[in-house]
Amino acid sequence: MTQRLHGKVAIVTGAGCVGPGWGNGRAIATRFAQEGARIVAIDRSAAAMTETLSRIQDVNGEVLALEGDVTDATAVQQLMDEAQAHFGRLDILVNNVGKPIPGGITKLSEADWQAQLDINLSTMFLMCQQFVPRVQQQQEGGAIVNIASTSGIRWTGAAQIGYAAAKGGVIQFGRVMAVELAKDNIRVNTVVPGQMHTPMVEAVLAANQSQGDAKALLARRQKRIPLPFMGDGRDVANAALFLASEEARFITGTELVVDGGMSARCD
Repeated sequence: MTQRLHGKVAIVTGAGCVGPGWGNGRAIATRFAQEGARIVAIDRSAAAMTETLSRIQDVNGEVLALEGDVTDATAVQQLMDEAQAHFGRLDILVNNVGKPIPGGITKLSEADWQAQLDINLSTMFLMCQQFVPRVQQQQEGGAIVNIASTSGIRWTGAAQIGYAAAKGGVIQFGRVMAVELAKDNIRVNTVVPGQMHTPMVEAVLAANQSQGDAKALLARRQKRIPLPFMGDGRDVANAALFLASEEARFITGTELVVDGGMSARCD
C-alpha cells in the first residue's frame, strides 16, 4: 500500500517536547514519517527533539532537525532557506508551536498578553509568510495544518485569556488564508485539540492549575470529556495526517475538533 505522504516534505514546528511521551509535535512528526514524508523538525531546543528524532529513526524516516526560534522573522527565513536547500522542495507545513500562560483579564500582564500572541499566533503568520511563496513557485499545491485549541472556541476550565484569544485567532487566520490560497491549490485547515494528556500536563499545567498535583488535574480534565478516556498527541497527529493528505483534497478552510466530545456538551 502506498504511504499517504510518500514523496512529500513536511515541516513540523514545535517538534520537540517538554518531557517523554507523545506531545503533539513529536507525534505529528513521527506519524508523518510513518506515512512516507521527509520531515523538517523545528524546535527552539535541540535537546527537546532527541526523543522525536529517535522515534522517527525507529520508523525508518528521514528527518532534518533544525534548532530555531520561530517567533523571530529572521530566524524563520533562515530555517526555511535551510529546509528548502536540503530537500529541494516544500509541501506541507504544520504550525504546532504554542504554550499557555494562565491569567484572566485582571491578572494577565501586558507583557504576557503580547507573549501569548507572539508564540501562539504570530509564529504561524511568520512561518506561512515564508512557506506560501515557495510552494506557490512550485505550482504543485500544498497543505497547511494549524494546531489551535478548544480554548479558542470554549471556556475549558481555567482563565487563560491570552491563550484563548490567540487560539481563536488561529482558527480565523486559517479560514482567511484558505480562501486566499485556494486558487493555488494550497489547502489550509485547523486541528482543534481538547484536553489531551500530553507531557505538558505534568511539566507545566499541573503547576499552573493544580498546585503541582497532576493526578488531580487529569481527573478534573477527564470529567469534562464524554468519552471514557483522554486522548494524547497521537490523536492530534492522526487528524493532522488526514488534513495534510490527499484524502482531504477537497477540504479547506475548516476545523477538525479532536476533544472526545468535550466541546459538544453543555455542562
